[in-house]
Amino acid sequence: MNSNSTHRVAVLDEELCQPKKCGLECIVYCPVNKTGGECIVQRTEDGKAVISEDLCTGCGICIKKCPFDAIVIVNLAKEIGEHKIHQYGINSFRLYHIPLLKKGSVIGLLGRNGIGKSTLLNILSGNIKPNLGNYDSEVDWDEIIKNFQGTELKPHFEKISSGTLRTSIKPQMVQLIPKAFKGTAQELLKKYDERGIVDSIIDQLSLSKSLNRSVSELSGGELQRLAVAVAVNKDADYYFFDEPSSYNDIYQRLAVARTIKQLASEGKSVMVVEHDLTLLDYLSEYIHILYGEPGAYGIVAPIQGTRVGINGFLDGYIPAENIRFREKSFKFDGSNKNEELIADRALTKFSDLTKSFPSFILNVSSGQIREGEIVGLVGANALGKTTFMKMIAGIEKADTGQIDIQASLSYKPQYLQNDYDGNIASLLSVAYQGPIEGSTVEQQIIVPMGIKKLYDKKVDTLSGGELQKVAVCCSLVRHADIYALDEPSAFLDVEDRINIAKFLHRFVKSQGKCAIIVDHDMQLIDLVADSLMIFSGNPGEKGFAGSPRKKDIGMNKFLETLSITYRRDENTGRPRINKMGGRLDRAQKNSGDYYERT
Repeated sequence: MNSNSTHRVAVLDEELCQPKKCGLECIVYCPVNKTGGECIVQRTEDGKAVISEDLCTGCGICIKKCPFDAIVIVNLAKEIGEHKIHQYGINSFRLYHIPLLKKGSVIGLLGRNGIGKSTLLNILSGNIKPNLGNYDSEVDWDEIIKNFQGTELKPHFEKISSGTLRTSIKPQMVQLIPKAFKGTAQELLKKYDERGIVDSIIDQLSLSKSLNRSVSELSGGELQRLAVAVAVNKDADYYFFDEPSSYNDIYQRLAVARTIKQLASEGKSVMVVEHDLTLLDYLSEYIHILYGEPGAYGIVAPIQGTRVGINGFLDGYIPAENIRFREKSFKFDGSNKNEELIADRALTKFSDLTKSFPSFILNVSSGQIREGEIVGLVGANALGKTTFMKMIAGIEKADTGQIDIQASLSYKPQYLQNDYDGNIASLLSVAYQGPIEGSTVEQQIIVPMGIKKLYDKKVDTLSGGELQKVAVCCSLVRHADIYALDEPSAFLDVEDRINIAKFLHRFVKSQGKCAIIVDHDMQLIDLVADSLMIFSGNPGEKGFAGSPRKKDIGMNKFLETLSITYRRDENTGRPRINKMGGRLDRAQKNSGDYYERT
C-alpha cells in the first residue's frame, strides 16, 4: 500500500502492451496478486493490463517481468502528487504543477518529448480544461479556480472560464494547416490581421514570395513562418509558440526569435516550447524545466532565469528543489582536440562540381573527406546542401566535375517516409541485411540509441521523433564507411539531439568511418563536426559551397555571415549567442573572434 509520504504513479503504454504475445507475467508475478489481491487485472475489452495505484506496493517486479517494457511505476513525493493538474485516463499520462506567465517576458518550457509541454500550452491557452486528475468525471470551473486560490494563475483561469481571455497559439503540427485552410498564404494572413502589422511581419519573416501560393504548396519552413506570422498578427494578451524553429534554417530561426521577442517588448506575455537550445537561450528571459518520464508523467519545476534553467537541465539537477532527474550531465567542448583521430586517408575526394536545375545552379569547390572525419554542411535553406549530399551518395550526378569515393555510403534523407508495411525490427533487419536481434550492431547502435523497445511497433504508428531515431539507426546499421545524414535533429528533443550528436561522434571515431551531416541546430553541429562546408548564395536560385575547413575557422566565418557572436558558458561549455550590440558582441566582432572555442 502507499505510504503517507509518497504518491504512486502507475502508467501502462497501451501500444507496447501485448497480452496475446506474453504470458501475462505482470499479473502472474505481482506479489499483491499472489496473496489474493487484484493489483493488476486484465481489461475485459482487449485483455490489456490495468494497475491499481492504491494497491501497488512499488516493488517493480512487473516492470522487470514485462517483455515489452510497457509498464512504468514511480513513487513521487506526496507534496508533488497533491498538485496534479491533468490526467488523461487510468494508468495514463499525468501532469504536476503548472508554469507561470509573466507580462513583458518570454518564458521557455524545456523538457523531453512526451513530457507534457504541448498539453500545458493547450491548458494555459484554454484549449484543454484541466481536470486536476479527475479523468472520469467533469470538473467544474469553480473547483479549478479554487485549486489556484492564492496563486498568480487564479485570474488567468477566471478569464478562461468567463471566455474573456485573449490568447494566440502557434501549434506544433504546422503540416496540418493545409487541411484546415484552403487558400493562399496572403488570404490566411489577411483573415487574422487584427493588429495591422501584417506587412512588417511578412518582411521580417521573408514571406513575400509565398503570399500568392496556396498553403498546400508551401514548404515546411514556409508553413512554419506563416503559422508564426498568423499567431503574431492576432490581437491577444497571451501568445504561445510550440516549436517555432522546426523546418527553418538558422537565418530564419533568428528572424522568428526576433519577431517573438518583439511581442514581449510590447508588454505581451509569451511562452515558447523549443528544442533548439541555442535559440531558446537567445529567445527567453525565464525557463521552466519539465522532468519526469516521457509518456508517463511530467513535473513542472519552479521558474528560473534562462541561463540557470538551461544549465540545470543540462546538469540534470535542480538545486532549489534538490532534485536530480537525470544521472548524467551534459558538457560541451568546442575545441578540435580530436584531430589526431582523423586519418590522412581520404574516403571521398571531389573536384570542382556543378549541378544545374531549371531554376537553380550549385557550384561546389573541390575537397576531400577523410577517415574518422565528420563534416557539417551549414547555410540557409535552398542553397544546395541536400543536392550536394545526394551527389556524394550517387543519387544525383554532377553536370561537371568528378567524385571519387573509395568506400561504400549510407544515406539518410531529409524527408522521412512511414509507409513501410512492417514493424521496426523487420525494417532494421532489412537495412542490416540480416537478423537485427542478437546481432553485434544491436549492442553497438540500437541499444545506445534507445529504440530497442520500439521493435514491435509498426512504422506508421511512430511519432516524428521516434521515426527520426529509427531512420538514423537504419542508416548506421548498413554496411558502409561514409554516413550521410540530412537533418538528423528534426523532431528530436534536446536530450536526444545531444545524445545522437555524442553517439555519432563516438561511432565515427571508434569505427574509423566518416560522416556528412546537414543540420540547422548549431549546437548539434558544434558538438559533432570536425570541419564545415559553408553554403552561400541566393536561396532557390544559386548556391556556392566552399571546401571543407576546420570547424573553428568555418564556424567563425559562418557566424560572421549571420552577424552574431558565440561565447562559451563557463559552467557547461555550451555555445551562447551574445546579445546583439552588447559589450561581448562588440568586443568579439572587433577582434574578429565570432566563435569562442573554449
